Amino acid sequence: MQFNFDETPSRRDTFSFKWQKYAGQDIIPAWVADTEFRCAPPILNALSAKIEHGNLGYVLPAQYQPAIEAVQRWLKVKHAWNIDPEWLVWTPGVVPAFNIACKAYCEPGDKVMVQTPNYPPLLAAPKINGLERVDIGTVTIDGRPTIDFAELETQAADPKCKLLILCNPMNPVGSVLSQDEIARIATICRENQVKLCSDEIHCDLVLDASAPHIPAGREEALKDISVTLMAASKTFNVAGLGASFAIIPDRKLRQSFVNAAAGHMPWVNVLGLVATEAAFTLCDQWHNALLDYLRSNQQCLVDAVNNIPGLSVHTAQATFLAWVDGSGLNVPNVQKWAESRGVGPSPGSDFLAPDFMRINFGCSKAMLEQILSRLAGK
Repeated sequence: MQFNFDETPSRRDTFSFKWQKYAGQDIIPAWVADTEFRCAPPILNALSAKIEHGNLGYVLPAQYQPAIEAVQRWLKVKHAWNIDPEWLVWTPGVVPAFNIACKAYCEPGDKVMVQTPNYPPLLAAPKINGLERVDIGTVTIDGRPTIDFAELETQAADPKCKLLILCNPMNPVGSVLSQDEIARIATICRENQVKLCSDEIHCDLVLDASAPHIPAGREEALKDISVTLMAASKTFNVAGLGASFAIIPDRKLRQSFVNAAAGHMPWVNVLGLVATEAAFTLCDQWHNALLDYLRSNQQCLVDAVNNIPGLSVHTAQATFLAWVDGSGLNVPNVQKWAESRGVGPSPGSDFLAPDFMRINFGCSKAMLEQILSRLAGK
């Protein structure tokens, strides 16, 4: 089956969060991590059928068996992970989920380790919950950004550090943690009695076939100390439906999470469940085609950006986000420089890296070419 990712619906005047920021300005939005693509046909058909039925009353996610089975099927086929349905806790997004993890596993005054750079809601979570954030930086080894393990070992030894929140694949740098890296994280966490919350929302957007994603909770050494967060939202462009899930194999860890969420998190809505069900059962071909399209877009972006004086970018292993180094521009504000050329990336300062910008290439080739042409000053 052929899918046309070149034809994207206009999002102007749709109150899209991404497009509203620059409404009325000649600036192409390339920031928020959703894509410009039309959802896969099976998802749209499933949503239409549910709406046509005519009743959108309460549906308890734990009782919606088709979505549970869809998650089980997807994780088994795509990630070689056989999960027990009891491990699954539905959440209305990964952001509320890692905030709940902070509440569940820490007490006021404790510390939470967060890899940096990272996306703003994750950076904000510790403070929101009365906790101290401890930044674990990123180092580049052979052109690939990864966690500063020396710093992680040092900080994890502090008894006040109770939780490590990871983003894997890493956002914004796009690296996929290797088996050795996951094993090292597990060792550090176990030796220091640190729990792990792994945000893996980009796990189905791995572009480097030689870098398979390794779910945290699938690893025996992490099974009883980890919460793994996933969703169909980024991959299948259904983020507006607010549906995600936590996989928590350990019963006590899971109960603590559920208790902390009580009264704070609404149920995942029924359309989010329907979309997840369709995405994880009927959209394998669309998913494969999407990855091919994103690989092509990424190559175009890397080639073009590395030919713009003052800019550089590496080929990330995953995501539809490019982490562009603008330090060579020698300008006071990299974000304003991009906006002056008619492009609106995510500001690097929001990720604690002001010399960088994050460019979303999850769009049509025509839109990407416009973005790249404007950055080049053409």
